[in-house]
Amino acid sequence: MRNIELKARLGDLEAARRVAASLATRRVGAQRQTDTYFHCREGRLKLREIDGGESQLVWYARPDRQGPKPSDYLLVPVGEPEGLRAALAAALGVRAVVRKRREIFLVDNVRIHLDEVERLGCFLEFEAVLGPGTDDAHGHAQLARLAAAFSVADADLQPGSYAEMIERLP
Repeated sequence: MRNIELKARLGDLEAARRVAASLATRRVGAQRQTDTYFHCREGRLKLREIDGGESQLVWYARPDRQGPKPSDYLLVPVGEPEGLRAALAAALGVRAVVRKRREIFLVDNVRIHLDEVERLGCFLEFEAVLGPGTDDAHGHAQLARLAAAFSVADADLQPGSYAEMIERLP
């Protein structure tokens, strides 16, 4: 699986919510998520636990650069997240734990995330899910249009994951 994604610091959550609502073909709703990142040899590995929802093991690889970038990923549904978290922590070690409230909007094949991340602040993410008829170039074009609609400034673009941001905190 592959997507093109962009992450940016968000200065005005309410304004972003209004833009997302005006563009969305569907509003998925809000979730409380806890992502436990584990050390791994290549890419990133995290266990995502969603309050009241299904947990997933997520592996992904993407370059750490600002702006739109490709991300290759695998998703595995998890029935017993507590046991898997304990086993992965024992085997690999925990890198970081990220807790957030995420609002999700869809614009066709693009997911818009409005994230309130504990200890980090507010962020905007776009993920253009690729597939038949939607290649990297199309995904980049979609994100460029959304970045313009949300007035994303180059200075707000974030290169890495929330895990790296947490690791850099004092």
